Amino acid sequence: MTEQAIISRRGIASSLWNWVKLIAKDPAGLLGLVIVTLFILWSIIQGSLELLASYLHHPSLAYILLPHNPYAFGPPLKPPSLTYLFGTNGNGQDILSRILYSIPYSAAYPAFLVVLSAILIGAALGISAGYLGGWWDEVLMRVTDAFLSIPAIVLAIVVAVLLKASFIGMIYSFIIVWWPIYARLFRAETLRVKAMDYVAAAQLYGVSPLRLFFRYLFVNTVDPIIAYAMLDFGNVILAASILNFIGVGLQPGLPILGEMASDGLSGLPLAWWWAIFPSVTILIIALGFVLLGDRLQDIIGGRAAY
Repeated sequence: MTEQAIISRRGIASSLWNWVKLIAKDPAGLLGLVIVTLFILWSIIQGSLELLASYLHHPSLAYILLPHNPYAFGPPLKPPSLTYLFGTNGNGQDILSRILYSIPYSAAYPAFLVVLSAILIGAALGISAGYLGGWWDEVLMRVTDAFLSIPAIVLAIVVAVLLKASFIGMIYSFIIVWWPIYARLFRAETLRVKAMDYVAAAQLYGVSPLRLFFRYLFVNTVDPIIAYAMLDFGNVILAASILNFIGVGLQPGLPILGEMASDGLSGLPLAWWWAIFPSVTILIIALGFVLLGDRLQDIIGGRAAY
């Protein structure tokens, strides 16, 4: 490895560590960082096991880190105990195991796929609109206004139903309704950045349009969007759970957090654990992203205590 590469890696690690230290100075931000870190680590580990189990046709491999087989039947409606920490549902299945098993694809996959796709689409359209202006800017802003005039969750439900209400259909529906806000954000930042002297200098120097887009516009407009995106991860998880709760976007045969909360309503008030624990899990994950996003907004906006 070259000395330059070593220095570059050290610089990235140092920068990340500085961000962590700034986040940790705020108790709420630290709590959000811990929740999000645990969520991401578990999603990667459990998601990898599930993919490996599917590839090797060895289902039990996906359950090795879980207290019980999430599909195994046991005593129904058992309250929380040392054997079943979150109790069992109406079919006698361990609720904690089903929650842990479902987290990667009922929370992590939708959130990351939707937000990252929306950022890419929003960046392409918003930066081009802000930089080029003219009729392209006018058309794009009218389209985004049309999307934003309808509540995202309502539009997502309509699109998901039109796409046959499958799990993949739900993901597509969110991407379709989620990009306009990012297009707006990138356009606003581009209007600010393109007035800077270094952009004019790059144009005079003859920098290629592709390099100008990525090196000078995207890189210098993405910081505020990162903080908003962190908040948006929680929004997508909540929105997906709402759709799953009402029976939209379910994956047949797989436990889904929103569906588990919905099924648990039939056990209230006696079997309270059936609905409460999946609901609290959704709330904690979403809250973690909100707390971390709030702290990042303070840091990027210069309002944080250094």
